[in-house]
Amino acid sequence: MFGNHNRRGFLKAVAAVGAGLGLSAESFAWKSGMLQNTDEMPVFEVFRHRRSVRKYKPTPVPKTDIQKILDAARMAPTAGNQQPWRFLVVRNRTTLDRLKDACITRSLEGYKQRENTTEEELQTQKERATEYFSNVLSAPVYIVVLVDTQSKYPSYNRHDGPLAAGYLMLAARALGYGTVYFTDSIPDEVTKEVLHIPDRYERVCMTPVGVPDEWPDTPDKKSLDDLVDYETIS
Repeated sequence: MFGNHNRRGFLKAVAAVGAGLGLSAESFAWKSGMLQNTDEMPVFEVFRHRRSVRKYKPTPVPKTDIQKILDAARMAPTAGNQQPWRFLVVRNRTTLDRLKDACITRSLEGYKQRENTTEEELQTQKERATEYFSNVLSAPVYIVVLVDTQSKYPSYNRHDGPLAAGYLMLAARALGYGTVYFTDSIPDEVTKEVLHIPDRYERVCMTPVGVPDEWPDTPDKKSLDDLVDYETIS
């Protein structure tokens, strides 16, 4: 969209406006949509603007973008270069609807086990679960991040798996997509059953990839001073 010279001039032109809003020039340009057609978001802006998104538009995600995201994920650091990952990409809407129905059923089963639960309460829970899972399973693409329990150093899978998932989520944000790190929200047993995942693979997380229905607001974050110590813990 911009050559280097023109890009610098463009960012300089918007810097004053961004500064008035407490944003860097790059950040303001991205938040205002001015740079949405560039190939990638600047790396530090990716960190600043990654969000956990739980409702998506049906806009298709090109296979080239999926491959670019996964190619970034496979470059994550790993113990002894064992690379224990498998990435299961699910795009079939019928399969995702089966997953949604199974999640709703599992949610109601847990609720039924409570004592003195009334039919009215069960109906309310069903409506809530239906709305929740209809939203979180509304994206066009889902990626299940798995690790191989038969890897060379299986005890390190618990470190390697989340690193790959983090790379994946940041790469998706760099291309303008939302993600979220789902674990218990979508039960492991449900994904294994519906998606026919072999027992040798352990799920790390499952994340949608898609265009958010809307981007969530920036959550409150602790200040750097609250999190960092030098040399000793104060």
